[in-house]
Amino acid sequence: MRVVQVKTPGGLDHLALAEQEVGEPGQGEIRVRWHASSLNYHDLLVANGGLPVSDGRIPMSDGAGEIVAIGAGVTRWQTGDKVMSLFFPDWQEGRHRPERTRAITGDSIDGCACEYAVLSENAVTRMPEGLTYAEAATLPCAGLTAWQALMVRGQMQAGDSLLVQGTGGVSIVALQLAKAAGVSVVATTSSNAKGERLRALGADHVINYVEDEHWSDTVRKVSGGGVDHVIDIGGGATLQHSINAARTSGQISLVGILGGVTATVNVPMIFSKQLQVHGVAVGSAAMQDAMTRAVENGQIKPVIDADYDLADIADAFAYQASAQHFGKVTLSI
Repeated sequence: MRVVQVKTPGGLDHLALAEQEVGEPGQGEIRVRWHASSLNYHDLLVANGGLPVSDGRIPMSDGAGEIVAIGAGVTRWQTGDKVMSLFFPDWQEGRHRPERTRAITGDSIDGCACEYAVLSENAVTRMPEGLTYAEAATLPCAGLTAWQALMVRGQMQAGDSLLVQGTGGVSIVALQLAKAAGVSVVATTSSNAKGERLRALGADHVINYVEDEHWSDTVRKVSGGGVDHVIDIGGGATLQHSINAARTSGQISLVGILGGVTATVNVPMIFSKQLQVHGVAVGSAAMQDAMTRAVENGQIKPVIDADYDLADIADAFAYQASAQHFGKVTLSI
């Protein structure tokens, strides 16, 4: 089978296409034929050496495919079942615990940039019905991060308001989940053309943050005093804006560091507004199953900007790094 490996010390020019033997599933294991994957910022850091991994590691946390073989004792699945990967395969349910998140697909363990993988039967969840493999492959990292932030941690309700930043995978699926739940959405972007696409997806207000340096004040104005929920993807560059944009008792979910890993914030504003600020990193298998049901019931179709062949993974990462994409970049395997 074809696999992609990250060769030490990392870097897009050190992504190597190789051949490996297809493994046989043992007790409690399944063999999955991956058909698609999608790119996340975490995957880019693994590929370019920003997150060092073992030499020869197979990258990519996202995968969607079909179960083609079952080992002894497997009761959850049958051959032919369509499934998605888990970012944290050992986090099945309950609260986050360090021991549940040590195994990270495409990082501390091999990922989905391969044609076949032998996995524990608990390392996958079912795909939403009605989606292609490529569409489903966009959900296990970005989709589940948005789901945990808004629905699990944020307890988002119809009539709430949400701020999403930019047009990457988490922000786009958060917008889609929010509109399906009856929530008003303010979206920011650096591109008026992308702004039109955000409106087409249902954004109630779009703000070009390049043209409006006081954009968080504008968020408060158009939302009638601030938003109930914020998906913060910029970290250092956006956190104070998010604090300013939030309504009293609002929730801010920190999900990215695209604008830096450190931030200067107005601490009194956090407690005077009685804000909840929490970090969100993907989620559990139980959360992924709940997200799958919501995607089906809401008839949500993930947004794919571009698709590349597995052999062209370096080109796909280069395109992702250019920040030109709207939604997700996927790989056909």
